[in-house]
Amino acid sequence: MTNQNSASPASAPDVVKQRPPRILSGIQPSGQLTIGNYLGALKQWAALQSQYDSFYCIVDMHAITVPQDPAELREASVRNAALYLACGLETKHCTIFIQSHVSAHSELGWILNCMTPMGWLNRMTQFKDKSAKMQADSIGSGLFTYPTLMAADILLYQTDLVPVGDDQKQHVELTRDLAQRFNSMYGETFTIPNVMIPVAGARVMGLDTPTAKMSKSEKADGHAVFLLDPLDKVRKKIMRATTDSDRVIKFSTDPERAGVNNLLTIYQAFTERSREDIEAQFDSKGYGDLKKTVAEAVAEGLKPIQERYNQLMGEKGYIYEVLKKSADRANEVASTTLDLVRDRIGFVKPLR
Repeated sequence: MTNQNSASPASAPDVVKQRPPRILSGIQPSGQLTIGNYLGALKQWAALQSQYDSFYCIVDMHAITVPQDPAELREASVRNAALYLACGLETKHCTIFIQSHVSAHSELGWILNCMTPMGWLNRMTQFKDKSAKMQADSIGSGLFTYPTLMAADILLYQTDLVPVGDDQKQHVELTRDLAQRFNSMYGETFTIPNVMIPVAGARVMGLDTPTAKMSKSEKADGHAVFLLDPLDKVRKKIMRATTDSDRVIKFSTDPERAGVNNLLTIYQAFTERSREDIEAQFDSKGYGDLKKTVAEAVAEGLKPIQERYNQLMGEKGYIYEVLKKSADRANEVASTTLDLVRDRIGFVKPLR
């Protein structure tokens, strides 16, 4: 009988040199996706997909760090897959998959969990923010260790760049620290990823509370514009958006002018025009003009997305086919990294 543990997998750097730069990102299938998700993530992903070896994930395992209704979670996962495609992601350029379809995520997540100092996790501001809104006895350990699973998501694919919003930047920094820690302890294994922050539309704020990020979990009806909102409702929400008593329409970092700045940011992201052009357009105009113009731009931008989404949801067999083929590719890539990790830390190679 041959020795099943005699050969070690190729090192990560050797594999990485043989392919284009890789990007990976994902969105939780909890709640309806908003224009914030579109402008800060999906629109950016579509623009990047042909330039890189692109992996875009529906992170259902992250979603269960807080309680989820099983039927709603299942429905939202398929809905997100359809929206990924409707927003311009193409299978010829990228891999669209559901996180739980690749078991390597949970295994590497546990391995990284075991080597992550609790002090590192205690510094994560997202856990502090989310747990502060919950009863102490309802906070699951998964919410605390969420960043190590996110690190596993990224490191499994030897990711070079992670397109994320500002609120996730700290998690990518933790991922870098964990990759460096593992490489130092066990030898070169993981690629050290870098953050990629979109230039425009990266942080869309709530229409009712423009000092807080637009959230798909916020219950207030006028807070967010959802990608699947009827277009008349989209217009009404924007027309009710919070502004201020100053009538000047300009981009601003002044918190007192957050509402107007948010509307201008949304308009810029949908139209892809310069700040100078936009400010000139609204020179001597009122807030009513601003809101009407932004509302029409958003409605015009969402119309083809909704039409494509409805077509895809009428062809669910195609969505499942995309998810199956993409999961096969994701499993192939992830298993290569996981085999290397198992070997590095001393696990006995499975006998087949």
